Amino acid sequence: MFINMSILRVAGASLAAIILLPLQSLRAETTSDSERLQKLERAVEQLQKRNAELEKEVSSLKKQAVIAPVPAEGPTKKQVTYDGKTLIEKNVVEAEKPKVYVEPRGPEIKLTLGGFIQVNFEDGAVSAFEGRFPDRPNEIKDRFRLRRARINLTGEFAENFDFKIEGDFANGDGISSSRTAFSGTDIFINWHQYPEAQIKVGQWKAPFGLEQTTPDTSLFTIERSLPTGAITPERQIGAQIWGKPFTNIWPEEKDLLTYYAGIFNGNGRNTNINDNNNFMAVGRLELMPFKGKIFGQDSSLKFGGDVLNSRDDAGVNISQTLNLKVNADGSLTPFTLPSADERTAWSLDAWLTVGPFDLIGEYLSEDVDGRTVAGVVPKFADFEPSGWYVQGSYFILPKKLQAVVKWEELSPDQVASDGIRSITGGLNYYIHGDSIKLMVDYVHTWSDFREVHPQFGDDEFDEVIARLQVMF
Repeated sequence: MFINMSILRVAGASLAAIILLPLQSLRAETTSDSERLQKLERAVEQLQKRNAELEKEVSSLKKQAVIAPVPAEGPTKKQVTYDGKTLIEKNVVEAEKPKVYVEPRGPEIKLTLGGFIQVNFEDGAVSAFEGRFPDRPNEIKDRFRLRRARINLTGEFAENFDFKIEGDFANGDGISSSRTAFSGTDIFINWHQYPEAQIKVGQWKAPFGLEQTTPDTSLFTIERSLPTGAITPERQIGAQIWGKPFTNIWPEEKDLLTYYAGIFNGNGRNTNINDNNNFMAVGRLELMPFKGKIFGQDSSLKFGGDVLNSRDDAGVNISQTLNLKVNADGSLTPFTLPSADERTAWSLDAWLTVGPFDLIGEYLSEDVDGRTVAGVVPKFADFEPSGWYVQGSYFILPKKLQAVVKWEELSPDQVASDGIRSITGGLNYYIHGDSIKLMVDYVHTWSDFREVHPQFGDDEFDEVIARLQVMF
C-alpha cells in the first residue's frame, strides 16, 4: 500500500504541471513569443528534474519493501528436489529427535557409566615369563588377545554411600579357556561418612601388594610381574575397614597414612561358597612421608607393607592370577592344593616419583605349610615362595612418550634351581593420557631349572607384546 501512494504522488505532480502550463501561457499573452518560449522551456526542465527525483524515490521505496525471508525454526538440513527440468536445493527444518536420558530409580545423587578395552598382540614365546614354556602342552601360540573388556557403573548416595558394579567380557566362560564371556570383577558398597574409618563390603582386590592393587589401566608395563601374580590373592569376597586417619585432624597431611584391614572367603572371586569356616585376613599400611617439590618438579615418596593369613582346604587355587606350581620340566602352572594348608604372606614396597621419573620396587614372600584336617595328612611338602621386582620409568616426551625397564625374579622354592627371571623393556605412548594409550614391551626370560636340566629344552625365551587401551 505504501508503494501505491508514492506512485499516485508522482502522477498527481505531473498532472498539476500539465494544468499550470496553459494558465501560465494565458497570463503571459502580453509578452513576446520569445519570452513565452523561454519560460516554457524552463518549466519543462524543472518538470523533468522533479520527475527524475520522484522516480528515484519510488525505486528506493521498492527496494525497502522487499520482504526478508523468515529464518527457519530449529536445525535445518539440505533437501534436493527435481521439478522435471532442474535440481532444486533448499533448506528445510529438520524434525528434532527426542533426547535419551537415564533417570535413577533410587536416591542416587550421582551415576557414572564407564569402562575400558585392552587388546593385545602377543608374539614369540607367549607368556614364557609366567612359566608357560613354548615346547610344553600348556604352550600358548602367537595371538591377538582381548585382554580386558570391562563396563562399570559407579554411584553415590546422599547417605554417604558409594558403590561400583563392574564386569569383564574377556574372562573364560567355563566351557573353554579359549573363549570369552561376561564375569564379575568389582562389585561393592562403601560407606564413607568418616574418611578415617570407611567400611566396604562386596568383591574387589584384597589389599595386598602395590602392583596388584594398582589399577589395570595405570600400569607402566603391559602385564604385572610373575611374583605379584603368584603370591598376591587378587579379588576376593569379603569386608574391610579402611581410611586416612589424618583427614580431619591434619588435613594438609591427609595422605600421610592410609590403612586397610579386611577378612575374605579366600578362595577367589565370584565364589559365594567358602571352602571352610576360616577367613583370609589381609592388612596393608601405606606411608607417604614426602609430597612436594624436588628441583621444581612434583615429587613424592611412598612406602607400603602387607600381611596375609589364610587356612585353606584341598582344592583351593592359591596362585589365582599367575602360576606357582613347578612341573617336572621346570614350567609353572596354577597351584591347586592337594590337601589343606595354612598360608602366611608379607610384602614391602616403595615408590619414588620425581617429575617425569618413577622408581618402584617390591618384595613378596609367603610360607605355605601343610596341615592335617580330619586325619588327612598333608600331600605336599612345605615351601616358601618369594620374589621381587624393580621398575624404572622416564617420560622422554613430557606426558606423551614414556620408557620403562623392569627386572623381576620368582623363586617358587619347590625343587632345586626353580627360579625364573625376566627383564622387560617398553615404550608407552599416551595419546590422551591413560584414556587412549599405546604400549609395546619386549620381555626376555631365563629359566634356572632349564639351564641346569638342558634335556628339557630351551632355557631362554623372548616375547613381544603390544597393547591398545581405550577408556570411556
